[in-house]
Amino acid sequence: MVTDEEVAAQLRTSNQEFRELEESHYRLDAELQVLLRNHVLTPEEEVLKKQLQKEKLGKKDRMAWVVRQYRNNACDMAVS
Repeated sequence: MVTDEEVAAQLRTSNQEFRELEESHYRLDAELQVLLRNHVLTPEEEVLKKQLQKEKLGKKDRMAWVVRQYRNNACDMAVS
């Protein structure tokens, strides 16, 4: 069985949406890491942190959906 990482590697080369989601996810993670270097966050930074975390999770969920769709399509093609 093909692992999720193998599917992701295939999608990186063949799926523009997946590449953009992954790049955005990594960019959000980097922004979040910079913000978290502060020992104490201001109320505005706390709000920003929550927004970044929520957006990052949304990107990850969408990437997982794309992987599932790829798997489903691959299974459908294998059965046909």
